[in-house]
Amino acid sequence: MMMKRATVIIPNYNGRHFLTPCLDSLACQSMSDFDIIVVDNGSNDGSCELLEKEYGYAKVIEMEENTGFCRAVNTGVKASETEYVILLNNDTVADKYFVEALIKAMDSRPNAFSCSSQMLMLQDKNKIDGAGDIYNALGWASARGKGQPAEKFGKPVRIFSACGGAAIYRRELFIKLGMLDENHFAYLEDLDIGYRARVKGYENWYIPEAKVLHAGSGTSGSRHNEFKVSHSARNNVYIIYKNMPAFQRALNAPLHFIGFGIKSIYFKKKGFGELYKNSLKEGKRLALSAEGKKHTVAFEPENFGNYFRIQLELWANIFRRH
Repeated sequence: MMMKRATVIIPNYNGRHFLTPCLDSLACQSMSDFDIIVVDNGSNDGSCELLEKEYGYAKVIEMEENTGFCRAVNTGVKASETEYVILLNNDTVADKYFVEALIKAMDSRPNAFSCSSQMLMLQDKNKIDGAGDIYNALGWASARGKGQPAEKFGKPVRIFSACGGAAIYRRELFIKLGMLDENHFAYLEDLDIGYRARVKGYENWYIPEAKVLHAGSGTSGSRHNEFKVSHSARNNVYIIYKNMPAFQRALNAPLHFIGFGIKSIYFKKKGFGELYKNSLKEGKRLALSAEGKKHTVAFEPENFGNYFRIQLELWANIFRRH
């Protein structure tokens, strides 16, 4: 029996109503050369019962409690045995050629760590929900192309990092890089591991032929809420300290001051001002803690050229957020 090429890993937390369209779309793929693992984070909405009754072909790993997106993914990756792993949010519906397009993209790009799909808005299928992640020297991370017409994003391109909501990764390299940092719990963990891959000289790509419809904020519930704002702000600071060597942090410090200042004003208007500022402080505390330092990417002189290329991209991305 031949080994499957990929494993689709779906983290789930109380997403029973999303699971049926998501899994049904995977059952209709143009190829069947993949496994499915659903990692359930202690759901109490009948998710596991549905999976057992309707989707017995999917392997289900039941966590006793909500351990967060990162640990759920890492658990699924450890349980997989395939060359590639595909991370897929439970609130997505995959196009027929989704899996095939991602595997072909990785096969043809030997230096790629990941390939991100074209994520389209479920409510408006002609608009981009995300075409990979973009990150700039202001310390801002965003979904590339969000809200823009999909027709503008029809070509494969190199990106800063893949969005873990619908992306493929080389399993062995994913593990070698340390997998998702569980200190994140949720949010920006995909940018973080994509950043680590970039430091080592690997590439991340956007592949428009691999399409999914994405409901968006399926677990957190809205674009801005206390959970999302606090974790995103904390993790944004954490990413800077763990991935940038001291000289690069110093170089970007003025722009970070401006960037986080603008965001502070923005979130104050949204009613999250104090939460945002306190979460930035928590991010720095985490980065400087013993636990945070364990995950710091050690500077290696042979990677200086990669840091230089990343820095040029961070500057350029200030002017091309989309």
